Amino acid sequence: MAENKKELPLIKTVLKKIPDDQTISDLAELFKVFADATRAKIISCLEIKDLYVSELSEILGMSISAVSHQLRVLRSAKLVRGTKEGKEVKYSLDDNHVAMIMECGLTHINEEK
Repeated sequence: MAENKKELPLIKTVLKKIPDDQTISDLAELFKVFADATRAKIISCLEIKDLYVSELSEILGMSISAVSHQLRVLRSAKLVRGTKEGKEVKYSLDDNHVAMIMECGLTHINEEK
């Protein structure tokens, strides 16, 4: 019985420190965006250099419309942003956090190799 009394404060402490349900849900949605290989490749390309849709299309061997669709998903998740340059839009990572997420993920999966 004394053990149960010790566990209760621990549970309350943990519950106070974990993010609320909406934040956890938002985080899960963010990681769903990263879960697509094409979007991960686009992010990897944009880590190296800001690119136009046509350049990404050529690099990835995909149609411009397919790349544009994936960029819309990435934009809606605030992972990339587009800057209008004449008639074209050049894409870049939204901020350095996007690269950090990718690098942490790559470090994690490569640590076992």
